[in-house]
Amino acid sequence: MLNILKKRYLFFALSLLFILPGLVLIAIYGLPLSIDFKGGSMMEIEFPLNETPPLTEITGLFDEIGIVDAQIQVSNSQSSNILVIKSSSLTNEQHTHIISTLKDNYSKNLTERRFDTVGPSISQSVTQRALLAIGISALAVIIYITFAFRGIKHAFRYGVCAIIAMMHDILIVISLGAIGSRLFGWQMDSLFLTALLTVIGFSTQDKIVVFDRIRENEPLLRKVPFEKVVNHSIIQSLQRSINTQLMTVEFMLLALALFGGETLREMCIILLFGLLSGTYSSIFIAAPILVVWENKEWKTWFGRTNPSNA
Repeated sequence: MLNILKKRYLFFALSLLFILPGLVLIAIYGLPLSIDFKGGSMMEIEFPLNETPPLTEITGLFDEIGIVDAQIQVSNSQSSNILVIKSSSLTNEQHTHIISTLKDNYSKNLTERRFDTVGPSISQSVTQRALLAIGISALAVIIYITFAFRGIKHAFRYGVCAIIAMMHDILIVISLGAIGSRLFGWQMDSLFLTALLTVIGFSTQDKIVVFDRIRENEPLLRKVPFEKVVNHSIIQSLQRSINTQLMTVEFMLLALALFGGETLREMCIILLFGLLSGTYSSIFIAAPILVVWENKEWKTWFGRTNPSNA
């Protein structure tokens, strides 16, 4: 039988290999927060297809008025280009100057579809609510799993291990966002938060499926070492977890990331890798951590387990 748990520390190392670069980038450059979380302005301008100015000219306009952090996303259609410009907060005078300059120099037919400014107090409130949502979801998972698994020993451990694995998925998503910010100019905005909460929901569901299989097998295999029970349970749920994710979600997200347009691409990529991480952590992180806890392996500095339990 395939022994997944035998190489559990290799799987832990693979996760760290992806998480650490993102955390290093965050330590150096900070979180790439958008105006949704740090405050600022967003303009959405539609230009006729052949009258769109070069992006360097637009950022140059912002530089002239002292705004040096403007970022532009472009969405194309058959007849027009839609530019979403995010920057530090603009005054009414600065906003009027930019629009009038673009009309005078490039296109009198441009349409400003949206202009919003988010103040620091609003962005702080959004950040606090986002953290609160994650905290409440984590507490709810622990309570639910502890109650649902109350018929077996150490039911609380299952909830805690699910939360640790959920934190793994959160770190994967944040690390991906940090890497994407350096390579592609991504920012963590409300869509990023939506993707993150979706990943939390899907990954938690997958972990409960794996843990539920362990709960079903443990009374039937009482004389079998716990590590072998967990490994057997993982293998039983492996095909279901992979097939469900690939067939129902991942292919759709891949199609949206490739063909869904610039506006949705970042969110779809975050979801694509986040949900893959959720499936990975359910099999290779959550259940192995449960075994590490059961064996108290930290007492031997993560050395080899007893051969009789391998």
